[in-house]
Amino acid sequence: MITAETKNGNSYIIEVKNGVTHVNGKAMNIDKLLVHPGKYHWIVNNRSYRIELLEKGENKTYTLSINEKRVTISLKDKMDVLLKELGMDSLSANKVNDLKAPMPGLVVDIKVTEGQQVKKGDTIIVLEAMKMENALKAPADATVKKIAAIKGNAVEKNQVLVFLS
Repeated sequence: MITAETKNGNSYIIEVKNGVTHVNGKAMNIDKLLVHPGKYHWIVNNRSYRIELLEKGENKTYTLSINEKRVTISLKDKMDVLLKELGMDSLSANKVNDLKAPMPGLVVDIKVTEGQQVKKGDTIIVLEAMKMENALKAPADATVKKIAAIKGNAVEKNQVLVFLS
């Protein structure tokens, strides 16, 4: 079973039972022909469709041209549906980690201000530990919510230095 959802909110449940494709519980007669890689010709219940894969996005999202009309769909299998039902479908996507000290050290420099937007990999804080300077970087694109570290102060391992959202 696969669920296809369009950006405008239409949802289709697609299942293959005994070799017959069912869409929203209705048996469909589908004749498929690969014209060229990424280009297809389908005849569905005697109606003709020219389908072209325009873009393959992240998280099972696809942009198609169907009879020259651009459509973006998101596919979900049984596991995706189950995770959504359990409320676990977006846990990893929405979570941005706060920046913590990986070791005890001294805050040498703070490279950001509260409210600033940072990109993944941007240097946020420079921490000195064992006579070496370590640039602590943003774990993901985020906004600096609050800076808990103070330049010149010592910090402990796992102490939150910057709160991100």
